Amino acid sequence: MFLHSVNLWNLAFYAFMVFMATLGLWDVFFGFEENKCSMSYMFEYPEYQKIELPKKLAKRYPAYELYLYGEGSYAEEHKILPLTGIPVLFLPGNAGSYKQVRSIGSIALRKAEDIDFKYHFDFFSVNFNEELVALYGGSLQKQTKFVHECIKTILKLYKGQEFAPKSVAIIGHSMGGLVARALLTLKNFKQDLINLLITQATPHVAPVMPLDRFITDFYMTVNSYWILNARHINLTTLSVAGGFRDYQVRSGLTFLPKLSHHTSALSVVSSAVPKTWVSTDHLSIVWCKQLQLTTIRAFFDLIDADTKQITQNPKKKLLVLNHHFIRHPAKHFEENPAIISDLTGTSMWVPVKVSKWTYVAYNESDKIYFTFPLANHRKIYTHAYCQSTMLDTNSWIFGCINSTSMCRQGVDLSWKAELLPTIKSLTLRLQDYPSLSHLVVYVPSIHGSKFVVDCEFFKKETRSIQLPVTHLFSFGLSSRKVILNTSGLFYNIELLNFGQIYQAFKINVVSKCSGVKEEITSIYKLHIPWSYEDSLTIAQVPSSTEISLKLHVAQPENDSHVALLKMYTSSDCQYEVTVKTSFSQILGQVVRFHGGALPAYVISSILLAYGGQLYSLFSTGHCLEYATMLDKEAKPYKVDPFVIMIKFLLGYKWFKELWDVLLLPELDAIVLTSQSMCFPLVSLILFLFGTCTAYWGGLLSSTSVRLLSSLWLALKRPSELPKDIKMISPDLPFLTIVLIIVSWATCGAFAILLTYLYYVFKVVHLQASLTNFKNSQTVNPKHSRRSEKKSNQHKDSTAHPLRLSASDAEDSLRMHSTVINLLTWIVLLSMPSLIYWLKNLRYYFKLNPDPCKPLAFILIPTMAILGNTYTVSIKSSKLLKTTSQFPLPLAVGVIAFGSAHLYRVPCFVFIPLLLHALCNFM
Repeated sequence: MFLHSVNLWNLAFYAFMVFMATLGLWDVFFGFEENKCSMSYMFEYPEYQKIELPKKLAKRYPAYELYLYGEGSYAEEHKILPLTGIPVLFLPGNAGSYKQVRSIGSIALRKAEDIDFKYHFDFFSVNFNEELVALYGGSLQKQTKFVHECIKTILKLYKGQEFAPKSVAIIGHSMGGLVARALLTLKNFKQDLINLLITQATPHVAPVMPLDRFITDFYMTVNSYWILNARHINLTTLSVAGGFRDYQVRSGLTFLPKLSHHTSALSVVSSAVPKTWVSTDHLSIVWCKQLQLTTIRAFFDLIDADTKQITQNPKKKLLVLNHHFIRHPAKHFEENPAIISDLTGTSMWVPVKVSKWTYVAYNESDKIYFTFPLANHRKIYTHAYCQSTMLDTNSWIFGCINSTSMCRQGVDLSWKAELLPTIKSLTLRLQDYPSLSHLVVYVPSIHGSKFVVDCEFFKKETRSIQLPVTHLFSFGLSSRKVILNTSGLFYNIELLNFGQIYQAFKINVVSKCSGVKEEITSIYKLHIPWSYEDSLTIAQVPSSTEISLKLHVAQPENDSHVALLKMYTSSDCQYEVTVKTSFSQILGQVVRFHGGALPAYVISSILLAYGGQLYSLFSTGHCLEYATMLDKEAKPYKVDPFVIMIKFLLGYKWFKELWDVLLLPELDAIVLTSQSMCFPLVSLILFLFGTCTAYWGGLLSSTSVRLLSSLWLALKRPSELPKDIKMISPDLPFLTIVLIIVSWATCGAFAILLTYLYYVFKVVHLQASLTNFKNSQTVNPKHSRRSEKKSNQHKDSTAHPLRLSASDAEDSLRMHSTVINLLTWIVLLSMPSLIYWLKNLRYYFKLNPDPCKPLAFILIPTMAILGNTYTVSIKSSKLLKTTSQFPLPLAVGVIAFGSAHLYRVPCFVFIPLLLHALCNFM
C-alpha cells in the first residue's frame, strides 16, 4: 500500500539517495587508514586502590569514586598513605571507565623504574559511573564540582612531605577534558590547583550531538569564560585529536580557540605528533602506545629538579609540549640548549665542494667532519638540505663562522632539524645565515650499524612546484598532475586553491626507479600550515601510493598560506603526482561535519507532508497517503530560501535589533558559519537525505504497524471498527494523569516512551479492526455493503454519536501513520536522557534536571487525545485550515533553529500536534 503510492521515478530517486548516503557513511566509518597503534601492555597486574572520601562528599556524590592506579610492588607500597610522587588526575569521558588510566599509568611506572624512581608520577582516576554526558548534559556541572573536591582530596594525601605538590596535572579523555576546563568557571576554584591540562579527543568547540539544553548551556558557560578571561588564564593546555579514525568526535571540534592574547594553548592531531604519526579512534587514543610514550616523555621533561614537581614556568611548559607534540628535532629536550658547540678531538676533516653529496657510513673507526664551503654555493643556490638515517639524539650538523677549512666551534644547527619516521632532516635558507662560512656534517665512529647521510644545494624555484587542485564538481572525471624530473631529495608541492572542509581529493604518487637494488623509502608529508593536522605516508619505492587529501579545519579568511605536499624522495627515482576530486570523500565530509543535523531535516520533511495531509483533509475531505504527500510537499525550495533570506537580513543592523527585541535565538546557519562549516549546497544535500530518510522511515513504520496488527489478529479475537467515536473515553483522563505523574516522579523521556507505546497500540488496534472488516467484506460482501451503507447513513445524518466507515478508518490510519513518524523522532531524540536515568536508577529515582519534563507535560494529553481522534471527527473543524498552514513555517523553524540545536526540534513538532488535537473541540 505504501509503495503503491509512490511512482517508480521517485522510488528510484530514494534508492539513489540511499546509495549516496551510503558512500558518505562508508567514507566516515571505513575510509581511513588501518589502526597502526601498538597496544600498551601491563607488566604486572593492575590494581585500583579506592581513595576514601569524606562522608559528606561520598553522600553527596554516591555514584562517583576516586582511585589510585598501581602495579605490583608499587601498588603494595602505596596502600599505606601518604604519597611521595607527582599527582596526575585522569578524567574519563562519555561512558568512559576509570580503568582507562592503566595504559598511561603503566608506561609512567616503567619510565620511573628506568631512572630508579628518582621521580615518579601517581596516577589517580575518577569513576563517573560511565555516565553518558555527551548525550545528557544534566550531570556535567555535578562532575565538575566532584573533580574539584577530588583535587583537594588528592593534595591532602601528600601533606607533610618534603616536596609536597600544590597542584595536579589533569589528563581528560573526551568529555573529561571539557569537565577539566569547566573547573575554572567554579566560584571557589583556584586556578593554581592545576599546573597542566592535556585533553584527548575532547570536543571543545561544540557538542557532537546537542540533544538537550544543559549540554549547550554548559559549553556556552565554559567557552565564554575562557574567551573573556583569556588574559588571566595561565593554564597550559594541550588538546590532542584522533584524526579521521575518530568518527565519534571529528578533530575540528577539538581545536581550542586561537586568541592572540592567549598563547598557552596548543591543539594538534595525533597524526602530526612526532614519534606517533598515527591516527587514533576515540577509544584507542587512551591506550595508543606511541602517543602515550610521547605524553610520558613530555611529563618527565616537565619536572623541575628543585621542587621535584611539574614546573610552574609557563614558558618551559610550552617549550616541552612544542618539542614533543609539534616539532621534534631528534634531540633530547633542553630548556636552554647550547647553541655553540665545540668541534674538537681526534677526528678527520673532509672538505666537500660538490652541490650534491651522499655518504654511506658503516663500521666507521674515526669521527669525520664533512665541511661544505658556502661562499660559492650562495651565488648559485638559495637553500641547503641535509638528511641522515641515523636517528640518534646527538648533534649532527653545524655551521662554522668565518672559517677556512675547519673550526673549533660551530653553531649547532641540529636544533633546527625535524624528526621523521625514517630520517632526520634539515632545510636551511642560506640568506638567513649570512655569517656562516661552512656547513659541517658530523659522522660519529660506529660499529656494526649502517646509515646514510645526504646533502644537496638547490634553488627554491626548482623544488617548489605548484599543483592546482581540481574543481569540486569535476566528480573525479578530470585530474591534474606534475612530473618531478630532477633527481632531488626534497620537493614542495604547493596545493593551490585548497583550503575548505568540503574539498576532498585523492593524490596518487607513482615512483619509477632505475638501477635500484636496495629497498628505498620515500616519505610524503601533507603539511597544513594553519593548523597542526599534518599526516605522513611512508612508501617503499618504486610504487604507486594513494593519499587522501581533506581537512579537519578550514583555512581562516585572513590566512594566505598554501597547503603543501612535502616529498622526501630518492635521487634515483622519478615521481609523478596526480590529484583528482574524490566525490565519495566529499560526501563523507558532508556526513562528518553535518550528519548530526540530519534529524532536523528529516522532521522538516515529515512536517511538510503532515501539513499537506491536513490540507487535503480540509479541502477534499480525505487524507492522502503519507508517501504521496512527501513527494508533493517536501521540497527544499519551501524551506531553504526563507533561511537564506533571514541570514541575509540579519546582516543589517535594523533587522538584527528587531531580532534581538523579539528575543529570538541566533540562527543556526550563522553558528555554522562562525565554525567555518558552510558547504555550498549543503542544505540542499541534507534536505534530500532527510526526505529520503523520512520516506524509508515511513515505509518501515507502516510495515511495522501492519505486522503488529496481523500478530494482534492472530493472538486475539478479531476486532470490529468502533461503532461510536468518542474523543475522550472514560479511562483517558485517568491514563493521562498517571502518565503525567510518572513524568513528574521519574523521567520525562520515560513518560514520552509510554505515551508513544500507547499511541502505537491504538493505531495497531485500528489497523487490525480495518483488516478484519475488509476480510469479512471479502467473505460476505452483501452484509458488508449493508454495513457500509448503514454507517454512511449514520455519518451523513445529524444524529450522534458519529459512526466510523472503512474509508474514514483508512483516512485516519494515513494521518496516524504520519503522526507516528513524528513521534518516533521525538522519542529517539529524548532517548539519551532515558538511558541515563535507567543507568542511574539505583542512585536516583527521579531524573534531575530533566530536559524532557516540560515537553512530556504537553505531549501526554495531546497524544492521548490524538490516539482517539479520527478524520471524520475533525474534517468539519473550524481550526483545521489554520492547523494545516502551521507545519510549513514550523518546518522552516526546525532548519533555522534546530539543525545545530537538536533539543529545540521537539518544540516545533508538538505545536501542530496540539492544534490537531484541538480540532476535536473547535
